[in-house]
Amino acid sequence: MEYNFDEDVNRKGTNSVKWDNCKEVFKRDDIIPMWVADTDFKAPKEVIESIKKRAEHGVFGYTYRGSSFKESVINWLKRRHNWEVDKEWITFSPGIVPALNLCVNTFTNPGDKVIIQTPIYPPFRSVVEGNGRIIVDNELSLKDNHYYMDLESLKKQITDSDGEFDHRVKMLLLCSPHNPTGRVWTKEELIELGEICAQNDIIIVSDEIHSDIVYKNHKHIPIASLSEELAKITISCISPSKSFSLAGLASSAIIIPDKKKRSLFNNALEISHIGGGNIFGNIAIEEAYKNGETYLDELILYLEENLNYCIDFFSKEIPQIKPIRPEGTYLVWLDCSKLGLKGKDLMEFFTDKARVGVNPGSNFSIKYSDFVRLNIGCTRKTLTEGLERIKKAVEEMSLK
Repeated sequence: MEYNFDEDVNRKGTNSVKWDNCKEVFKRDDIIPMWVADTDFKAPKEVIESIKKRAEHGVFGYTYRGSSFKESVINWLKRRHNWEVDKEWITFSPGIVPALNLCVNTFTNPGDKVIIQTPIYPPFRSVVEGNGRIIVDNELSLKDNHYYMDLESLKKQITDSDGEFDHRVKMLLLCSPHNPTGRVWTKEELIELGEICAQNDIIIVSDEIHSDIVYKNHKHIPIASLSEELAKITISCISPSKSFSLAGLASSAIIIPDKKKRSLFNNALEISHIGGGNIFGNIAIEEAYKNGETYLDELILYLEENLNYCIDFFSKEIPQIKPIRPEGTYLVWLDCSKLGLKGKDLMEFFTDKARVGVNPGSNFSIKYSDFVRLNIGCTRKTLTEGLERIKKAVEEMSLK
């Protein structure tokens, strides 16, 4: 192995949201933070060296992305996801959530409807409701500890009382792979979903930030790669931030094959004056996509070992908590219903009894107040300590 993911990197004192904000978020600083979706691993050495070299220049004026930026994106998508994109399709956003916000504001109007599939990463809801649009909540179906799209319900949700298509439905925000459930959507699922959207002129905005973290026997498929028809209605959002520990550099690539949509998006980007990015973010995304393959392959192996350890630990040591095994991402969705705790009580259990920081399920959907999200993008040592703390807290609760 070329990379040591067991290295214990001290992130405290670096203005880390995950580590340094624990006191503010959880009201105590003696917890193990396993919440915010970034990893505790150093970025690839090639990325670090490129940033160091640029920093040594000493002048950090206005910057732009050269043609090599787009070439790195094109080559990465071809190698990793078998998707051939044209250089003209590629644009930029300082993060995927800003891109979601731009898309909602650019391609819909106040009062329009936007589909999300809950439980879902909280900004999906906030960028819709915060901009005066209406949520169409196409809730995922949980069967035998596995999530599925409920597309039959979706067909009903986008029709009006007369059985006709509701023309206020303008957009679907797709999370692929899905956060927090970890589903990696199959080709068949994506085709069926895409057909519904194409037939009804619904724009798909696909957040594919977790697309590079996919486990054995599963494959991420960019929905826009499936047909020309889907490419025309899809805006795909990718970033190396989750895969290469680069979230703080706020850089992402947005792929928009349709010329008119791309023009409208770029105009919104220009009006907002957020299209320049920053020097180090531009360098990092390009370098990661050029030379990060070995790092990523080794990272996935390490994360899958973490995942196997985590699933096995809950099964043997904490059967009261049932993990939904993710097919991608380093996030594990935990069903805590057998603990008999919900909402605030469940969070107090994790924070004050187990002293482990997790994301409350109710942030992803009000119906999931007895779930939490756990981040396993950490060293095995940290993961083990966190799980042992949860085990001890459950045992102590059972004794009362």
